[in-house]
Amino acid sequence: MSLPHDLIFRLAPLPVLIPLLTAALTLVAGRKPRLQQIISVIALSAVVAVAALLLYLADRDGMAALQVGGWHAPIGITLVVDRLSAAMLLVSSIVLLAVMVYAVGQGISDGTERQPTSIFQPTYLILTAGVSIAFLAGDLFNLFVGFEVLLAASFVLLTLGASADRVRAGVVYVMVSMVSSLIFLIGIALAYAATGTLNLAQMAERMAAVPGGVRGAIYAVLLVAFGIKAAVFPLSNWLPDSYPTAPAPVTAVFAGLLTKVGVYAIIRLHTLLFPAAHFDRVLLICGLFTMLLGILGAIAQSDIKRLLSFTLVSHIGYLMFGIGLNTAAGLAGTVFYVAHHILVQTTLFLVVGLIERQAGSASLERLGGLLAASPALAVLFGIPALNLGGIPPFSGFLGKVTLLQAGVADGSVLAWVLVAGSVLTSLLTLYAMARVWSKAFWRARAQAPEGELGDAAPSALIDESVDMLFHERPDPGRMPRMMLAPTVALIGVGLALTVFAGPILNIAARTAGDLTDRGTYLKTVLGHSDTAQAGGHDEPPR
Repeated sequence: MSLPHDLIFRLAPLPVLIPLLTAALTLVAGRKPRLQQIISVIALSAVVAVAALLLYLADRDGMAALQVGGWHAPIGITLVVDRLSAAMLLVSSIVLLAVMVYAVGQGISDGTERQPTSIFQPTYLILTAGVSIAFLAGDLFNLFVGFEVLLAASFVLLTLGASADRVRAGVVYVMVSMVSSLIFLIGIALAYAATGTLNLAQMAERMAAVPGGVRGAIYAVLLVAFGIKAAVFPLSNWLPDSYPTAPAPVTAVFAGLLTKVGVYAIIRLHTLLFPAAHFDRVLLICGLFTMLLGILGAIAQSDIKRLLSFTLVSHIGYLMFGIGLNTAAGLAGTVFYVAHHILVQTTLFLVVGLIERQAGSASLERLGGLLAASPALAVLFGIPALNLGGIPPFSGFLGKVTLLQAGVADGSVLAWVLVAGSVLTSLLTLYAMARVWSKAFWRARAQAPEGELGDAAPSALIDESVDMLFHERPDPGRMPRMMLAPTVALIGVGLALTVFAGPILNIAARTAGDLTDRGTYLKTVLGHSDTAQAGGHDEPPR
């Protein structure tokens, strides 16, 4: 066993173990908020360091599979570290750390009578563990376990404060998630009945021998389950009503991260288990409608949180575009764009939290004059907004160009339609962001239809425990450093995707190569490769 792979084996369980163990510590320290905060920030910082090292090792030395407890695949639990899982771990851990620091600054962890935030820290860490399980899982059942762990934690986070709106949104979210989980369980049962295994590598070997109709049914069931979680049209209506009611940090991490876990599952499903092209057109069509209907919904909104929730749905369509092309270029664009979108979407929701604190509302009917009141806030919104809109030279532009080039290289009529739809969606996204800018930042507050209502709002909306780490009373005209710093840091990481776009796109291309060649995955997990089945397609592509 080489030293690098031995190191990967030692590191692979840590993104799961560290959050779980520290969640227990924060429960013990429930009456000591400061200690809870320190434990949580240290734990998430350690996860970031581990994820960065895993990505470096996986990119340099190739993927590795850890058989938990010494039980060899396909019997035991398998954790697989490849470029895709390590990259998703790194981006998600950066976001989770930044949002945690932001939450500490906002005072969620210190709480009020209406927000039992002594449970925020452990629940958030359990959410982190669930995300890590989903990314590392090498079998279908433990992928389900990862989803359920993060969903159980998200139920709690979504309803913090127990206001009527949050409980109502939580009920919708719980019902949708339960339906999705039930469909996922049905898919697991069908897959096991057809192949006799739940290990993804062995299932990939055996799936080619399953009759085409049965194989298509299994794919369809699992795609519906993951499509709900990823908010892909026509399974996305639940999202804009669920996310905006939660506290700003919770909304940010939900919007930036949770849907991408569903996208990750679709990537694994489509490239490893069902690489034949039967459902490519379905994914492309769903991607097109997800883009267009999502952005049209965004344009119609007068609340910034709901507007951003619809743009979140819309840009999932870009990811479906890259997956549906079923080419190395398309997958490389998807890998790059998913990292970009996690960072930018999370940043924008954090900025909206600052807007609410500064102006007392996120409604465009009440906002105005923010450019004069807080130029720094205008910059914080403007950079990720331009990035989301795809203005060069930002990473949003680079990711979209990569996907458009892949669509043009495909050359099919449907791919060209997606190219046109992608360009139109990008323009409409820029229009939606410009609309927010012109109403919230550029015009005078007195010109807002309900501007006078916003003046009295801050005192009612700002929690008295804001910035308790510095023993300061809340000031509606000033942004706490502990909220500002992680927002700026995420903007910096997003800009780093632009500055280092060349090396990052190279990693994305190598990741796409791993995804299109199943042989390496099978050999790593099972110790052998069936060349007849591992070449990428068990039937001729379209």
